[in-house]
Amino acid sequence: MRKALVIGGTRFFGVHLVETLLAKGFEVTIATRGKTQDPFSTRVNRITVDRLNVGELKERCGNETWDIVFDQICYSSQEAMEAIEVFRDNAKKYVFTSSKSVYDNGNRTVGYVEEDFNPFEHNIIQGPKEDFTYNEGKRQAEAVFFQKASFPVVAVRFPIVLGLNDYTKRLHFHIEKIVNQEEIHLVNPEASIDFITEEEAGKFLAWIGLSDFTGPINALSNGSVKLSDMITTIEEKSQTSTIITATPNETNTSPFNISESWLMNNEKARNLGFQFRDLNEWLPVLIGDILESNKE
Repeated sequence: MRKALVIGGTRFFGVHLVETLLAKGFEVTIATRGKTQDPFSTRVNRITVDRLNVGELKERCGNETWDIVFDQICYSSQEAMEAIEVFRDNAKKYVFTSSKSVYDNGNRTVGYVEEDFNPFEHNIIQGPKEDFTYNEGKRQAEAVFFQKASFPVVAVRFPIVLGLNDYTKRLHFHIEKIVNQEEIHLVNPEASIDFITEEEAGKFLAWIGLSDFTGPINALSNGSVKLSDMITTIEEKSQTSTIITATPNETNTSPFNISESWLMNNEKARNLGFQFRDLNEWLPVLIGDILESNKE
């Protein structure tokens, strides 16, 4: 039986990754700090480990051969270097969850393609995640994996992931503000953004892990949405109007607050055979589901 190690994976799209791997017949082991209860009962093996303690990580995860290691929680060059040390001789493939944040947020009429950030040439600066912004930390991790790892690596660049189980509640924020008639600060409501669902993100990770592909790859739903159109959909479904303000404060700033459209291109993944859902079909449904869940 093929074996997969999932570092992280007890919540949000990590749950869908694990469920997909189990459905494909993998023996799955999840490695976490043990602080969040997972929903898998006896169907998975568990390792309690602090990812930031490399000695502990090596002792508890480094003595078994893994067909695929899925790394959900790597945020710096140091963490990537430690992962390479731990899994140097026992990972047949490594799938790292990266981010659209490796691309600068700039005014572009087309979405970023994978070649717009080249981790094979990015200058490596050794350090923990506290030394970097989130964006640079992900760039550093990609650079280390692609320049230093002895095993095949995939870096999956996701946009913001949405779903009922989003513990950051980024879409929930907008819905709750609108329903409660509270202000939302958006610097540019006409900016466009892209997303992916938690279910699709988990399935994509498993799918790309099982493929022969290596390298960086964008994974996002088809299409994009203007923030103003997203707000309109919430208004229509909640039958409430929005109060948009140009003045930010500690409580009203949108988690999607971008000054210009910030988009990626998913053509490479589509050409490999993955069929993404259409954003403009699932987003209104999700908004309705969140509204219903808030009533319960």
